[in-house]
Amino acid sequence: MTGRSRGSGSRRRLLWLALPVVVAAALWAGSGPTRPTTIGDRVRGVAATVRCPTCNGQSAATSDAPASVAMRNEIEARLKAGESPDQIRARFVAAYGSDILLTPPRDGAGGLVWAIPVAALVVAAVLLAVAFRRWRVAPVATLDEDDRRLVERARRARRRPPAATAVPGPGVT
Repeated sequence: MTGRSRGSGSRRRLLWLALPVVVAAALWAGSGPTRPTTIGDRVRGVAATVRCPTCNGQSAATSDAPASVAMRNEIEARLKAGESPDQIRARFVAAYGSDILLTPPRDGAGGLVWAIPVAALVVAAVLLAVAFRRWRVAPVATLDEDDRRLVERARRARRRPPAATAVPGPGVT
């Protein structure tokens, strides 16, 4: 047996399996929104998550269309009234449908949009770990009794001094 204990391999495997989970948790925790301080920042924050209903692919925060201006005014009024950003977005979804949101919801079918890439990364990491493990581990050769005798004979022959060979002298043929 080598200098490593039997448990170190399973511990290492467990660490490799835990790594993607820790990375995913860190990414998820770090991707949470920060609280803007001013009302203007909060309005822009909510408007940036809502699509302009008359523009093609623009958020209500960046569009100058009258519909976006009206949405920003409504967002500001509702924030001042004490509604949360999620409540405001829910009102827009009720009025315009879920397509009004620039990012899909994280629950239901929209949750698949978030879960599938994470699952793909986890599967890829596991497959890479398995592939690297297979490439690194070389099979251990086992010797049967015939091989052992052959090796021992070769070792003994190597230890023996070479036999003296007669070198013919001058005039000897």
